[in-house]
Amino acid sequence: MEVVNNVTEFIFLGLSQDPGMQLIFFAVFLFFYIVIIVGNLLILLTVFSDPWLHTPMYFFLSNLSFVDIAYSSATAPKMIADFVSGKKTISYWGCITQMFTFYIFGCAEIFVLTVMAFDRYAATCHPLHYTTIMSTNVCTLLASLSWLGALGHSFVQTLLTFQLPFCNAQVIDHYFCDVHPVLKLACADTTLVNMLVVANSGLISLGCFLILLTSYTVILFSLQKRSAESRRKALSTCGSHLTVVNFFFVPCIFIYLHPSTTFPLDKAVSVFYTTITPMLNPLIYTLRNGDVKNAMKHLWSHKFSLKEKQKR
Repeated sequence: MEVVNNVTEFIFLGLSQDPGMQLIFFAVFLFFYIVIIVGNLLILLTVFSDPWLHTPMYFFLSNLSFVDIAYSSATAPKMIADFVSGKKTISYWGCITQMFTFYIFGCAEIFVLTVMAFDRYAATCHPLHYTTIMSTNVCTLLASLSWLGALGHSFVQTLLTFQLPFCNAQVIDHYFCDVHPVLKLACADTTLVNMLVVANSGLISLGCFLILLTSYTVILFSLQKRSAESRRKALSTCGSHLTVVNFFFVPCIFIYLHPSTTFPLDKAVSVFYTTITPMLNPLIYTLRNGDVKNAMKHLWSHKFSLKEKQKR
């Protein structure tokens, strides 16, 4: 049957309808977005410019930084612009595009974090075979599978949503085109689609989260046999990863594992994993990682020395 669609655009309710609060949100989220872009670009520049960081762990960290930039850019620019816009609208095809890009980069982040946990497991539990296990070909394969898996997830999620008819309802009670708020506008029975969405998004988040917790539990037990210095270094690295994992996965599981019912808290929780976590990732990985901090210092000192030579 042909899908009936009378909707050409959607209207966001956003985070707040109060003009004063919207101006505050504009300043706050603009600052957050600038920090996301600058922080993650700095990590990318540092990893690519320092040969000592051309290792599997930092290869996946650079993937994560790229994902954070793209993931936040799927929602943040539109949200920030809407804070100072009279009408918060998005076209039908713009909504499809936003949902597709949001889920491809969001799922890529889930898979990249999972692969990073496997990398730490291999480095800690099998140090003698680490270079064989995490060879260049294996790293490329894992990264490629992460992106292909994210592409498939996003395609299915977007197709499930927009194969439904949309008749007259246009108001989305959110600040971006997320699946549950959009499904509420469909003029058809969405019970089966909601179940498939929970299976597609919720179970992926929960499954990867359990794999991550299992990996880090095994790592912690294996550290009991190591020297104090080895334990300190491994705990510092794994502690950074676990912090990022909890900040990202717990809100995702809360949003996507429950049925289609939306709660007032959903928008605030969504802000946390769409904006706050990508902003915190560079801070967590730089402040708790001596190699990255030293590489950044070397990068800046090299830059200033070049400037001094040019002046002379």
